[in-house]
Order: sequence, then structure tokens, then C-alpha cells
Amino acid sequence: MAILRLLFLPFRAPSLLVLFAVAIVMGNHWSILEAAPKSTPGIDAQLFWTVELLQAMVVVVICTMPDLIMRQISMLMAFSRAISLVIVLLLVITAGLYLLHMRVFADVLIIASAVLLARIDLTRIRVVSAPAVMAIALGAILLSGIWLGQTIDLPFQPGFAELFGPNT
Repeated sequence: MAILRLLFLPFRAPSLLVLFAVAIVMGNHWSILEAAPKSTPGIDAQLFWTVELLQAMVVVVICTMPDLIMRQISMLMAFSRAISLVIVLLLVITAGLYLLHMRVFADVLIIASAVLLARIDLTRIRVVSAPAVMAIALGAILLSGIWLGQTIDLPFQPGFAELFGPNT
């Protein structure tokens, strides 16, 4: 019975399908960016995929466990004023450097929106589990979609001329 409910979960919470589709598109987009020599000059393919997947998983963890993360940060910041200043400075500098690369920031916003929509949809149908289990489940959906999108060779939006074949 539990397996049947798990199989029907995408129909009860369609945002999970949206998250999977977004992951497929992002995986395809990143594979196209990796193949273009101008978009990632001097970056090894393995490093490129490591950074992109790490970024995606950080977004999933932050979006699924915001209360636990904020509680730990606030406890650390309440310990000392000096530590509080160092943490705020580190966060501001890191976020500022990260926001300098707006192409990357757009990818993060798209993934975060899809993850939050899926989480809200699961909460709507009262599928609430431990934050770590939710992060693992949504991360698995995201990573499997990125893997599937990366294996697709062609971009999703071919040119208008390619749709009708060569001119004869």
C-alpha cells in the first residue's frame, strides 16, 4: 500500500514533475555550456560538473532545511560578537562574489524556485517527513533529472529551419 501511494505521489503533487523537468532542462543547459569553449574558458569538465552539482545540492539543503540551518547559525552568532561579525562578513563577501556571476545566480534561482514549489506542494497534500529525508528525496529527484538532461545530446529548442529539414 505504501509503494502504491509513493507511485501516485507525482500525480498528487505535480510540482515534483515540474522539479524533474527543470532538472532535465538544467542538465541539458549545463552540458551545452560545458561543450561550448567560450562559456567555460580554462575550466576542466570534471570541475565544472562538480561545482554545478554541488551548487544544486546546496540549494536543495537550504530550501528544505531553512529552520535547522538558521537555528545553528543563530546559536553560533549568539556565542560571541566577534564570531557574529566574522560570520556576517563571510556571508556578505561570499554572497557578493557569487552574485557577480549573474548567469550562475539565474540557475540557482530557477532550481530554488522548483524545489520550494515541490516542497510547498508536498506540504499541501500533507506529506511531511524529516528535513533530512526530504532533502535526500528532492536531491535524488534533482540529480536524476540533471543526469537525464546531461545525457540528451541536442538542445531542447532546435532552430526553426531544423524542424523542417534541409531545403530541397
